[in-house]
Amino acid sequence: MRLLTYVLAFSFSFLFVNGQDKKNKGRFFGGFETNAQRYLKFENNENSPEYFRSNNYLQLNYEINKWTFGMQVESYEKQALLNYYPGFDGTNVATYFAKYKAKKFEATAGYFYEQYGSGMILRAWEDRSLGINTALRGGKIFYKPTKDIKFKAFYGQQRTGFKVSEGQLYGFDIEANLSDLFSFQESDLEIGFSNVNRYEKIDEALIANPSFSPTTNALSFRTSFTQGIFYSALEANYKSKDATLNRITNAISNDFINDGNAIQLNLGVAKDGLGIDLTLRRTENMLFTSERIPEAIGLNQSSLDYFDKVINFTPALTKQHHSNLANIYVYQAQAGVEFKSNEIMKSGETGGQIDVVYEFAKDTKLGGKYGTKVALNYASWYNLPGTYRAVPAKYETNFFGVGEKYFSDLNLEVKKQFSENTRASFLYVNQYYNKPWVEDASHDVNTHIFYSELIYNFTKSRSIRIDAEHMWADADFKNWIGGSLEYNFNEKFSLYTLDLVNYGNTKDSEEKKKHYLTVGGAYRKGATRIALGYGRQRGGLVCVGGVCRFVPESTGISLSFNTAF
Repeated sequence: MRLLTYVLAFSFSFLFVNGQDKKNKGRFFGGFETNAQRYLKFENNENSPEYFRSNNYLQLNYEINKWTFGMQVESYEKQALLNYYPGFDGTNVATYFAKYKAKKFEATAGYFYEQYGSGMILRAWEDRSLGINTALRGGKIFYKPTKDIKFKAFYGQQRTGFKVSEGQLYGFDIEANLSDLFSFQESDLEIGFSNVNRYEKIDEALIANPSFSPTTNALSFRTSFTQGIFYSALEANYKSKDATLNRITNAISNDFINDGNAIQLNLGVAKDGLGIDLTLRRTENMLFTSERIPEAIGLNQSSLDYFDKVINFTPALTKQHHSNLANIYVYQAQAGVEFKSNEIMKSGETGGQIDVVYEFAKDTKLGGKYGTKVALNYASWYNLPGTYRAVPAKYETNFFGVGEKYFSDLNLEVKKQFSENTRASFLYVNQYYNKPWVEDASHDVNTHIFYSELIYNFTKSRSIRIDAEHMWADADFKNWIGGSLEYNFNEKFSLYTLDLVNYGNTKDSEEKKKHYLTVGGAYRKGATRIALGYGRQRGGLVCVGGVCRFVPESTGISLSFNTAF
């Protein structure tokens, strides 16, 4: 009934506003998305009570003159898809907003998304495929007094399920382009400064004699400079001292109260088919949440495992592979402090990645008739070096140097067009994944992966895509082989099949060596797409852009539908 009231009230407000303005009719737009699965078998949980689950999103917006009103209704029935945050349960109005936008000024009340700088002190965002929605409920403003200066400010509480967190967040961001000030003709210089604060009342029943303030303050400074073919960017972040979260007991303590910091440097050059990009980053104790103590969920789990109540976002600076096997061992940024045992004690990460891309020109020996693209990427990440003590908990880090190695990824990709209708790509990947330190496991893993893809276009709208890949791994589930076939009948209809085989698995029963076979298809018309699939889901991490969620193995039928209007 409450949901129906919200929807009716919103609909009547549309009609009322539109009826009051005969000269300037408004614009109604939105979208609907559903992702549903009928699970036929749970590999690790045969007694799960709900075999049909779906995530549904209805977005409604109305725009008139300088105003925009919007809301998003979400429904998770009978439950959300496997391993989504349990707070996504039932049906309700999830977000709503009203926005006023003028030439130099913009104001939003209700729920909103925001990012300051690279997001290392603030990023409120949504990713439905990962079950992430960290929108803020409150208000924000944007003001641009001149073409070179931008100012933003906000106040809000962070979304968690259909509620908001206890912590109160507020801050501002200012950005200025200084090129005109220094009369730069062929250069560009920008600077920015951000401040984000979280206030959460300290419950002394949970921690006696706290040695930290109820307000945690985060600061960020950034600058970027471009000169001809060269570009550079630097960002420095600081987080004031706060309580330490013990991920094992899900409690905070005064064991050691350290501040946090992060610095990121990006350098690059681009000219005549050559591109080189280098990013280096050092992050220490930069986990920033809207509540100090996350919600406890089940055994040895908390809401942090679902990215719930996380204010900031530290991206994993590694290659985002389109190979299925290269995405089995995916690195996630290690931004916080975590003492797992007397041997595994982490305080952040240091490392980086370099990309080198070169395009051999057409009608050359290596370029051929259509040209050839070669991309080399290397990423490597480590724990911060220093001294660590488990009891009593304490650590001191060194600014330079590296500690325990977390992850590395060396890959080489060649893309070649052989004719007007045929193009192919070839990829080699060498990975090292320290599973005991990044996850909770007994072995680290070294892999070698070969991947190839061939695309042939029969006509402008009819094509076939085939890929094949193999992974050699020295531990964990060991060797894999896989491949997929996709046929596009036209611009509207396509079918596909995908198979992954963990033939080298020696740690589990023969049952685990079955094919992870999936078949399906998709139909598109205008702004509407519907997809249907059947198959077996590989258990483990499912990742998008370096952000991951764990899914258990399952077999079932999936339906996806989305449309915009």
